[in-house]
Amino acid sequence: MSDLRQQALDYHAFPKPGKISIEITTSAETADDLSLAYSPGVAEPVREIAANPDDVYKYTAKGNLVAVITNGTAILGLGNLGPLASKPVMEGKALLFKRFAGLDAIDIEVKHRTSEEFINTVANIADTFGGINLEDIKAPECFEIEKALKARCSVPVFHDDQHGTAIVTAAAMINALEIQGKKIEEAKIVCMGAGAAAIACMELLIKCGALREKIYMLDRKGVIHTCRDDINEYKRRFANNTDQRTLQDVMNGADVFVGVSGPNVLSAEDVKLMAANPVIFACSNPDPEINPESAHSARADLIMATGRSDYPNQVNNVLCFPFIFRGALDVRATEINDAMKVAAVHAIRKIAKQPVPESVLKASGYSSLSFGKGYIIPKPMDPRLLKEVAGAVAQAAVDTGVAQIALPDNYLN
Repeated sequence: MSDLRQQALDYHAFPKPGKISIEITTSAETADDLSLAYSPGVAEPVREIAANPDDVYKYTAKGNLVAVITNGTAILGLGNLGPLASKPVMEGKALLFKRFAGLDAIDIEVKHRTSEEFINTVANIADTFGGINLEDIKAPECFEIEKALKARCSVPVFHDDQHGTAIVTAAAMINALEIQGKKIEEAKIVCMGAGAAAIACMELLIKCGALREKIYMLDRKGVIHTCRDDINEYKRRFANNTDQRTLQDVMNGADVFVGVSGPNVLSAEDVKLMAANPVIFACSNPDPEINPESAHSARADLIMATGRSDYPNQVNNVLCFPFIFRGALDVRATEINDAMKVAAVHAIRKIAKQPVPESVLKASGYSSLSFGKGYIIPKPMDPRLLKEVAGAVAQAAVDTGVAQIALPDNYLN
């Protein structure tokens, strides 16, 4: 761990501080170049945009620019450390946007006293960008913030901790259940955690066929049930009419466990309570709800996924958010709606069923991979994600009427 710590610090400090920079995309070598880039030439696109605001996409980088915005209240698994401490994470998201989808991204860390101040700040700068990626904002404020910004902004607003996690989880879950011979609409699902990611995951699983009455969500006080009067409106959506109160109660006969909570909350004995051919997603980082060794020792018929890259079946948001934005921005979508999220789910899960390219095996450190218990979801380095996921998202935007332009000919071919 000490070696990893120093490697991480050196990675961020050298050869120069940070992970992103600004590059020039056009010639700026001569006096003539500068007269076109700035005064007097720049006045011409200014006049065009003033006359026709949509020309901002023709003459500026807006259509390829994403803002990665946070208030630092829920940084990774580290908690509320403030906006400045979140900057390495936001730069990291910007790096991933560029690396995987060719999108330019700028990190913005907002200091505020109230959610309303944060909302006003983001809404007032939103037109600068083609899309807004909200990040590391704690629940329940994140729900209010995203809802308000979606109403006020003319560009897509997407809270990745909610919806990116949900999309990748749903894609992997549907595949895992298929391998285990189960149907999502029949599955008993236990969700440990009731924050932003947990609620978004369960809502999207419902849109993909899961039944709300078969979902048992737990917070720090146990099962969320209809007799509790200490839950917010977002948890109340998952208040189950049940007399079961503990994790062990609901794990009995469960087909699925989804953990988005904290480390070591699930025991091997709990795993033994589950139905035949269970599925466990232990996604707490860096330490999962149960380590895979313990889970597999308890059940040989298990499919296991985590949020870690050093185990099979990593549930990783990078499989989703760069391509969601690529597709949305390329058709100038005004929002990222449920149909676009579900389209992303099915595009991601289908890739896992296809033969894995040699380049992906090499980049991932595997000699072979094929669809099955140890490979239920694509690897982040899979180049097919860009075309398939962005294409599905863009088409769904067009089909649902939120795209402002048609899908380009031969899109991403």
